[in-house]
Amino acid sequence: MSGTLPICYLNGAYLPLSEARVSPLDRAFLFGDAVYEVIPVYGGRPFRLREHLERLNRSLAAIRMPAPRSHAEWADICARLSEPCGEADCHVYIQVSRGAELGRNHAWPDGLTPTLFAYATALDPVPAAMLEHGVSAVTAPDIRWARRDIKSTALLANILLKKMAADAGAFETIMLENGELTEGSSTAVHVLRDGVIHAPPNGHHILPGTTRDVVTELAARLGMDCITSRVPEAMLRSADEIWLSFATRGVLPVTVLDGKAVGNGRPGAWFVLMHAAFVEFTHELAGTPAL
Repeated sequence: MSGTLPICYLNGAYLPLSEARVSPLDRAFLFGDAVYEVIPVYGGRPFRLREHLERLNRSLAAIRMPAPRSHAEWADICARLSEPCGEADCHVYIQVSRGAELGRNHAWPDGLTPTLFAYATALDPVPAAMLEHGVSAVTAPDIRWARRDIKSTALLANILLKKMAADAGAFETIMLENGELTEGSSTAVHVLRDGVIHAPPNGHHILPGTTRDVVTELAARLGMDCITSRVPEAMLRSADEIWLSFATRGVLPVTVLDGKAVGNGRPGAWFVLMHAAFVEFTHELAGTPAL
């Protein structure tokens, strides 16, 4: 991943990221009282922008905040922040905090002004080794809170799980709860058996994945069936293929899980088709309106 671009958006102004300042009394800083989105930009065009912004608004509604900007206004912000990337890939991070007050109260007072922040990060291409050899993952119990469908900035459990993977020399931690798959610490997880894609149903226990939805749509193009139902741990461990989907990298294959090969230990034939379909899809959209 490349570095951040130098300009950010903060409360209506565009300014150097190095000069951006937020109050230490902001509720995002004190409580993690904020939500966010990460929007990929391919060839200068925000990808699945409407779906990302609709999810942002669902998260805001769930924490009892009105949408502070329209889709069109966010689209303009994304375009201005990602413009320096030109045709190169990048992603835009958007964060909406409930704002700051003169004190620290668990129950927020009415009338707070939200803090709006966004910036862009240039992305290097997916390393060829990841596509050729896949990535490794470890499993762990899901230790997060009960409203994982809200894309909250309160990500302590997620970062502990991600660090667990890094310490093990793995790319991702795949989480299990009551003997069933939930998701990765920063990804959605797809389990393939006999050419059929299995994924857990949406609900409060997982984040509805925008890239996961793209996989479902592209599967139909490829003639693959998708089943949304509970995925037992045994199915995960005996999978022919395991895929991770997420905004900043599209789809990646897991070829080693807890030190054991997934399938034959190499990216599967279905992944090769899905990856090609995903890349082709992003090219199809080039030059079309983002909203």
